[in-house]
Amino acid sequence: MMLEIFKTLEFAPFLLSFKLAGITTAILLSISIFLAWGLSQSTSKMKPILESITALPIVLPPSVIGFYVLFTLSHNSPLGAFFYEYFGIKMVFNFTGLVIASCFYSLPFMVQPLQSGFESLPKNMLEASYIAGKSKFVTLFKVALPNIKPSLMTAIVITFAHTVGEFGVVLMVGGSIPGQTKTAAVSIYEMVEIMNYKAAHVYSGIMVLISFLVLLLVYIFNRKQKHRLGGIS
Repeated sequence: MMLEIFKTLEFAPFLLSFKLAGITTAILLSISIFLAWGLSQSTSKMKPILESITALPIVLPPSVIGFYVLFTLSHNSPLGAFFYEYFGIKMVFNFTGLVIASCFYSLPFMVQPLQSGFESLPKNMLEASYIAGKSKFVTLFKVALPNIKPSLMTAIVITFAHTVGEFGVVLMVGGSIPGQTKTAAVSIYEMVEIMNYKAAHVYSGIMVLISFLVLLLVYIFNRKQKHRLGGIS
């Protein structure tokens, strides 16, 4: 019975979820490296405020984030109207809107592991780079990043997994348009609504398996890194 259900399932929502997660992770990585580095090196009194703003998506309900993204990007808003009038781009209820919303929602899952990794680096390592005449940019990419591989791996994988499983923000900003905004999480919700629990079980089981494999990958990688560093020392 389960095999027959499996054969009838659509895998487009999973592919869309992976595409969304991949693009979101790439965008956030390019932004968060500099943001996390700046926060880790900052001694400003504004640092707690910036950290709080960055971490807000962790404690805010997804519906709140979805509402404000929808409000900001809709064609009735100045920003949404500008993009639609001059570029012909609709910022909501399409894939573009999903990417923007996902970047907001998954930001702390990328920033916080990177910031923790940067802050764990010995200060004399960075000071030695500066004394050697290296710029902050070179120090970041040649010294800091190569020495926080576990944190970097954790940030990338957790951000990817978190975006794949997001439901509330995706539904509010994108709705459920097949091939454009209907992700795996939205598909599960719709199956439950029509009481197709067997199909929902299969979809949910796939999501559980993906989540488990993602976490397993992170733990195995970090364990190997610790053993390697322990062997070097």
